[in-house]
Amino acid sequence: MFNCSNVQMFKCSNVRMFKCSNVRMFKCSNVMIAKDFEDLVIYQIAREMAKRIYTITSNNLFERDYRFVQQIRASAGSVADNIAEGFERQGNKEMKNFLYIAKGSCGELRSQINRAYDVGFIDKELHKALYNDCKKLSAAIHSFILSIKESSYVGTRYLNPSTPSNS
Repeated sequence: MFNCSNVQMFKCSNVRMFKCSNVRMFKCSNVMIAKDFEDLVIYQIAREMAKRIYTITSNNLFERDYRFVQQIRASAGSVADNIAEGFERQGNKEMKNFLYIAKGSCGELRSQINRAYDVGFIDKELHKALYNDCKKLSAAIHSFILSIKESSYVGTRYLNPSTPSNS
């Protein structure tokens, strides 16, 4: 499991969301209330996953395959990085695009977790835990995408023309 304290599921407009450490991602009107990407539960979970992968790949079994270690660390970090970049673009269209990329990176990570198990870098128990956590994270990202699609909110970039763009 992830190291987020008090991870809970809740429903909002028939879309399953996550609540972690009492940080809420959504109002029931599907308007995001996070001020920073660090407030997003999906970012917090992705960050925890990246830290966990880094720790796991630091063990001696992985040292014989430097390229694989770099790949799995990169894909784990890419999930959190794309969530952050999408958020900083300040528009829902951009956010959705980067969330799809993050979801793809999560799938890539899951494939690499399978490979790590296949070659004996991780045991069955760790494989199952990491695989399931990746599936949950992917589902949470997908739920977030759905909530953005259902929302009429377009992003802060379009509400205030003087808001600086990070393009």
